[in-house]
Amino acid sequence: MHKLLSLVVTLIVLAGFTGSAYSQSRTVTGKVTQSEDNSPLPGVNVLVRGSATGALADVEGNYTISAEPDAVLVFSFIGFAPYEVRVGNQTTINVQLTALVTELNQVVVTGYNTQQARDVIGSITTVSADRVKDIPVVGIDQALQGQAAGVQVTQSSGTPGGGISVRVRGSTSISASNRPLFVVDGVPVEDGQLALREFGGQNDNALAMLNPKDIESYVILKDANAKAIYGSRGANGVVLVTTKRGKSGRTSISANVERGLTEIIRKPDLLNSRELLELQREAVINAGDDPIRQGLIPGVTDAVDTDWVDAILRRGVYQQYQVSASGGTDRTRFYLSGNFRDEEGVQLNNRFLRFSGTLNLDHNATPRLAFGTNITISRLRNDRVKGDNFLDGVYSGAIKSLPYYAPYDEQGKLIGPDAPGYAGFPNFNPVAQALLPRFQTFATKILGNLYASYNITPSLKFRAQLGTDFNDVIEDQFESSATAIGGYLPSVGGRGYGIYSTGVYAIFINTNTLTFSRTIGDKHNLIGVAGTEIIPRIDRTSSVQGRLFPSDDFTYITSAGIVDAGSSFLLRSGLASVFGDFNYSYSDRYLVRLTARTDGSSRFGENRRFGFFPSASAGWRISSEPFMERFSGFLDDLKLRVSYGFSGNQGIPEFQFLGTFSAATYNGSSGTGPSRLGNALLQWESTREANIGLDASFWNGRLSFTADVYDNYTSKLLFAEPIPLTTGFGSVQGNIGNIANQGVELSVKTVNLDRTVKWTTDFNISRNVNTVVVLATDDPLFRGYDATGVGSTNVVVPSQPLGTFWGLRFLGVDAATGDAIYQDLNGDGVIGPDDAQVIGNAQPDFIGGITNKVSWRGFELSGFFQFSYGNEMLNLSKTGLLNAGEDLNTNQMREALQRWRRPGDITHVPRYVSGDTYNNQQSSRFLEDGSYLRLKNLTLGYNLPADLLTRYKVSSIRVYASGTNLWTLTRYSGPDPEVSTLDGSTTAQGIDFFTLPQVRTVILGLTVGF
Repeated sequence: MHKLLSLVVTLIVLAGFTGSAYSQSRTVTGKVTQSEDNSPLPGVNVLVRGSATGALADVEGNYTISAEPDAVLVFSFIGFAPYEVRVGNQTTINVQLTALVTELNQVVVTGYNTQQARDVIGSITTVSADRVKDIPVVGIDQALQGQAAGVQVTQSSGTPGGGISVRVRGSTSISASNRPLFVVDGVPVEDGQLALREFGGQNDNALAMLNPKDIESYVILKDANAKAIYGSRGANGVVLVTTKRGKSGRTSISANVERGLTEIIRKPDLLNSRELLELQREAVINAGDDPIRQGLIPGVTDAVDTDWVDAILRRGVYQQYQVSASGGTDRTRFYLSGNFRDEEGVQLNNRFLRFSGTLNLDHNATPRLAFGTNITISRLRNDRVKGDNFLDGVYSGAIKSLPYYAPYDEQGKLIGPDAPGYAGFPNFNPVAQALLPRFQTFATKILGNLYASYNITPSLKFRAQLGTDFNDVIEDQFESSATAIGGYLPSVGGRGYGIYSTGVYAIFINTNTLTFSRTIGDKHNLIGVAGTEIIPRIDRTSSVQGRLFPSDDFTYITSAGIVDAGSSFLLRSGLASVFGDFNYSYSDRYLVRLTARTDGSSRFGENRRFGFFPSASAGWRISSEPFMERFSGFLDDLKLRVSYGFSGNQGIPEFQFLGTFSAATYNGSSGTGPSRLGNALLQWESTREANIGLDASFWNGRLSFTADVYDNYTSKLLFAEPIPLTTGFGSVQGNIGNIANQGVELSVKTVNLDRTVKWTTDFNISRNVNTVVVLATDDPLFRGYDATGVGSTNVVVPSQPLGTFWGLRFLGVDAATGDAIYQDLNGDGVIGPDDAQVIGNAQPDFIGGITNKVSWRGFELSGFFQFSYGNEMLNLSKTGLLNAGEDLNTNQMREALQRWRRPGDITHVPRYVSGDTYNNQQSSRFLEDGSYLRLKNLTLGYNLPADLLTRYKVSSIRVYASGTNLWTLTRYSGPDPEVSTLDGSTTAQGIDFFTLPQVRTVILGLTVGF
């Protein structure tokens, strides 16, 4: 590393002296042509690198420029690869430029086949890895945030390796999965939660086991035409992930180093001991009691003043290292990489580590036979801490805990349940809750496939693939006698508590396809794909629980005095499918695509096991019509497309159609008893989708846009229908209800400058309107958290979107009494549950992102903004931190200082009365505008000139600095408007209940190529 840094410094110094020597300038002339057909290229920009001297090629491609012998001429033109040449003794320099693979003619993966982007007639968005290369994302799903219209990505908290919510064109289901299908190199991968235990609604993220730096591109399939080929798994969208592969030519090696710091973006503003004591005394007096009798004594109670948030937070260290090599010959190509990522969380004792390696091989054995493999092996260690709404959580406990207590005693020892200074329920010791428990998750992933393809004839190709996604998870958890659970909870016994769990989640996939392609004459192009796919799956889990350990030095279950719980489980399931895909184009103007897939799933009964999912689409390339020739000077491509079709959803637990029995114990005897009602008619959830889109490109790609309008309607919702408890059950899995999603999407890309200074802009914006159309009845279904006075925080009800908030309508504070004023909805003069109503929803009106990239000579500057507008956040933390005196065992936020104190006060914070719940009922008082605009990433990089590196046999050196979550514009009063406590929830999204906010990351990076 020291030698490498010395090399960088030396080269920068040399760069400063470059050009200091004086040479006699000369006139250089020449002609610029296209390499493809040798035709002249007018308007080519010719520059002397490192100077302001430049020229433009004329209509015949000729140019004249004055340059010194040691100067380097740079030729650049939109749509062509730049070319550099040293002048030397030459006076005539003719140059041929090679056309770049533009967005229109690049090849994109469309499922089980590939197409040129210009021929795609489905709604597809491609995100290249280059767009997100400098953002230090943990998982591949996080990389999509703000990059594609219609794709909403939310990081539920600031925990490294934590849950990510991804929605493509809204939520289509109430209780079935709403996550898109992720397919990596043809293998569907595990997503969502890996760990067997969640912490207060927060999960880990299985996709964090994959290294984003190994990814070449992401292709997002959004409409029926694009995703119906995936049938029952396509209703929520499909993300096709392609890893990097080798290219023929010399071997290139790249080494990348990133190091940086992380810190919380914003801390909650809480009261100190003196302020809190004054407020508590006032609340007790307002309740007619004596604060002295409750131990609220100035100078005594507030003698200690601990900032618990500062005590449990730190500035984390981030580091990542990667080495990769790629290359090959015309017959064999390879890509090999190794990666290590280490990220300290901002909470004490929270850390995420990942080791990964990838090997991709492609070999052409004969002109007809090719085979290859993709293998990724990763190992993860996640040191987790309890969080969010856990009473004994770290961040949640720090926010709620009274500042009257200290984390350490006078000897510097952590204060535990047996110590006199221990706060007890519900405060505990947040620092001890961070440092003492062991919550470690170890996971190993093997993701790979082996493929072979054979060209039977020039028009017919057979391809077979075998793949697997194997995940092995171990959770090792122990809470000592000095923690809240292990030492304070009576049911545990006060002498430690441990859980050891294992899980194996594996899918195996066999895909066989036959591809036919033929051109008839010069106008008819046909491509057809037929295939079969079999996907068996195995889930195997086990756990054991122990307590009453001899001492805190014994931390594993084998030492537990009592092992009183355990389980093991094995589940086998599968999917068998046949599918077809037919594409036809006439004269490059009229395009048609038909797809169909039949899936058979073990999740449904014998008579409902198979589902059929067809789609059709058509495209009209208007720009190829003769009447459009007059616009050919500036119009590259104009295409209208429409699609209609069906996709499905099977995202429920296995075998829900069966009535099942489970083990039961009665009076010391074991037996079995019914545990679930069956439903032999249970079937697929189906989504009907219609889409109209327009693609356009102007001025050789300087301006391009894609616009889509869609209407999706989901029927036969997979939903647990409530039934009378007199049946012995609370619900039965069925197909009830419909949900609609309508929306518009717009993506725009511009090349604003393309000379010495290059400036490009990528912008996307989308709107989705979600509506619950029909349920089994019109009665509301309550979801989310239990809420004071109204039952629940959320409701599912016809005519409203998913994520609807429920509560009283807060009208203000009575200036005479200081009490909250709520709308009396039923007019009975009494405020109660019958006055609860819909008060808002978490669905945004618009989401999107904008990226600007500017380059000048070797410098690069990139800025990425991401935004959400119109969504509301339920700041449920305020029910504890601004609780109007209901609970004096919780610290309060600084906003409590604005409370009503005397008649005539005009404020939005009711008076504080100890133990009173009326002023703290679930209402619109806690609902806020969650809109935000966030500078998600800002990167400044510098590429050292290539001619300075050749003597060191280095092909490239790039240094860069990158910052993430640097600035946020929002009216939300909480620390972070992006968080969502119930990670991935569809019906209770947008709740902030003591959730750790996002972190700000600043890194320095170095990439060296050989």
